[in-house]
Amino acid sequence: MAKFLFVVQGEGRGHLTQAISLQAILQNAGHQVVAVLVGKSTREIPSFFQEKIKAPIHYFESPNFVKDKQNKSILLSKTILFNLKKSPDFIKNLKILNQYYTDYQPDVIINFYDLLAGIYNMLYKSKIPMVVVGHQYFLELPGFEFPENRKLERLLLKINSSLTSWGAKLKLALSFAPYLKNYGNTVVVPPLLREEVLKLTPEKQDFILVYVNNDGYAEDIIAWHKKNPETKLECFWDRKGAAEMEEFTQNLIFHKINDVKFLEKMRTCKAFVSTAGFESVCEAMALTKPVMMRPVDGQFEQMCNAMDAQKAGAGIYSEDFNITKLIDYIQHNPKIDNTNSWFLQTATIVVNQLEKLIFVK
Repeated sequence: MAKFLFVVQGEGRGHLTQAISLQAILQNAGHQVVAVLVGKSTREIPSFFQEKIKAPIHYFESPNFVKDKQNKSILLSKTILFNLKKSPDFIKNLKILNQYYTDYQPDVIINFYDLLAGIYNMLYKSKIPMVVVGHQYFLELPGFEFPENRKLERLLLKINSSLTSWGAKLKLALSFAPYLKNYGNTVVVPPLLREEVLKLTPEKQDFILVYVNNDGYAEDIIAWHKKNPETKLECFWDRKGAAEMEEFTQNLIFHKINDVKFLEKMRTCKAFVSTAGFESVCEAMALTKPVMMRPVDGQFEQMCNAMDAQKAGAGIYSEDFNITKLIDYIQHNPKIDNTNSWFLQTATIVVNQLEKLIFVK
């Protein structure tokens, strides 16, 4: 049995659900997750994470994006300046990480794209092997096709991914499909979907599911729906102070993010609209739901996600929330062939890679 400690970038739902999934995989293989350290800033950590993770959870402040007043776009320059000003606090938090590492004595640290965990390796030169997990490492592989004319964003993403993975012994590059090969210490692996997702039996009811990571985009959804009131939309957001359910009209309902309710709506929707987060798109693919992906403004990584998922057959990339595009896509593509055979290989590949790192000398 090996002891694992997770460090999770807690600002996105995807990293949190990946940690839940990997914990279950490791426990089924006879290993133990001794603690989960969650880097966060202002976003509230969903209650489902605290309920599902069966290990002590500790929180610390970690760098994150600065958004505009409408909570839509990522402001790149302000993000850099804000995090530079906060750097003395972040440096202090490295001592907090060090104390947890010392207290729990893990055999392996698994980092779900948290920046401080990588910087810790750089400054403390930790002897505990670190493994990093994320779709971002798939983007580093030779042959990945990036959006054109985005050299600065591509460079900044590369720097960020390099910092999160500093000194990593193994990179698990999550992928919608295995169309690129392993390279160096980077291994292409299927998405870390939870077992309950893969066990769901999909149905097709007459509504479209919408998930907006930044609640400012709700105004765009509402504006589209006013012109198309006959289309039923079931939407999820994490707006602070929002009720569990807000019924704007009979056909436009917003739910506060709730994991159980979200998965049931994913199981029964006819299509899915997303701000191009990796994990939710994978869930839609596993349940054969066509997806329209509208990346958050200023978030280059989500642009890459959307283009990659479109290439893998998930659905369509869009630069706005004109859901009519998705409706037209469904009409011309009545059968979405999103096979989940790749997704079913996750546990075998991941456990083999981790045990090879630990036990094979």
